[in-house]
Amino acid sequence: MSIRTDKVASLLQKELGAIFEKELPRSGPLLTVTGVKVTADLGIARIYISVIGSEKERKEAVGHLQNETRSIRKLLSARIRHQFRRIPELEFYEDRLFEQANRIEELLREALGNSDNEQGGEKTR
Repeated sequence: MSIRTDKVASLLQKELGAIFEKELPRSGPLLTVTGVKVTADLGIARIYISVIGSEKERKEAVGHLQNETRSIRKLLSARIRHQFRRIPELEFYEDRLFEQANRIEELLREALGNSDNEQGGEKTR
């Protein structure tokens, strides 16, 4: 990505985070904007959202965001209209990287725990 698209992505991430925190209803799971990728022509912004909640809550939250894209875009436009001529189209995706990292960490702990037990058993013999 170019410097321009990086700056736009950073601004969008900051402003969308503020919108989710202050302007959208707080009933349901916690939403965090983990990343934004903007196309080179600044026409589309792909927003990656981390949702903390149950599987059902996560699916509902992402579905809700996808259904409310127009209203979220309108809120975003009101906040940054002086910095852009045209607000990019928004596409929301669930980011499960945190969940995957926790699972890998858990598997590593189990593997290290089992190898420690096996080594400990050999030492006592």
